Amino acid sequence: MSAGEKFQRLIEIMARLRSPEGCPWDREQNFDSIKPYLLEETYEVLDAVDKRDWRALAEELGDVMLEAVFFAQMAAEEKLFGIEDSLDAINEKLVRRHPHVFGSGTAKTPGEVKQRWDEIKAEEKRDKNQAPELLEPVPRALPALVEATQLTSRAAGVGFDWPNAGQVLEKLDEELKELAEARQGASREKIEGELGDVLFVLVNLARFLAVDPEQALRKTNRKFRERFGYVERKLKEEGKSPSEATLEEMDALWNEAKRGA
Repeated sequence: MSAGEKFQRLIEIMARLRSPEGCPWDREQNFDSIKPYLLEETYEVLDAVDKRDWRALAEELGDVMLEAVFFAQMAAEEKLFGIEDSLDAINEKLVRRHPHVFGSGTAKTPGEVKQRWDEIKAEEKRDKNQAPELLEPVPRALPALVEATQLTSRAAGVGFDWPNAGQVLEKLDEELKELAEARQGASREKIEGELGDVLFVLVNLARFLAVDPEQALRKTNRKFRERFGYVERKLKEEGKSPSEATLEEMDALWNEAKRGA
């Protein structure tokens, strides 16, 4: 079977599951109840990529496609649109926003491609008579680091930015001082706000350094898991659990893990 035939089979399976003769659980779902599953499957795709587990990635991408077809099937039932409309939209968008590939445009670097993409996107909004609200397209339901990255990137695209990374570091020092001051008796809400400002500046610093903060933190999380797992295993060899060990013992094992022991 071709990829197209297999995709059509997925569409038919989902239609069957949602039919009166199908699955009670699938029939019960709606747009809101399916949202968490799409988010979960997306993170599982990212996890498979981080692990370089290509067989798992193939499976997880299938799960993401399932969620897309699930949404489209529910939309079709309510006569809102069909999966064909979604496929038409993305195919036309990719051709339209890549004039250097499918037309007479030119773009020699990734930066030029991104600039032209944003320009075409803005033109599309003007054609639809949409108000040019720069930050509105950034979804509010994104993970906070991703949302902050997109917000700051869009603002920087119109010149609302620091001149260089050095000034971002100066801003970070300023925000850290404000956080330290807030800790001296300020309300929990004030402390939360100042900590949020610190994180926001760090996202900007990551952008200047051409680092994806979400991926950077995911890698650090994975590193923490591995090193703490080493600590737990070594303590277990001594007949201890982490709660029974001293901080000094755990620190020593952590440093062993850090050295690659």
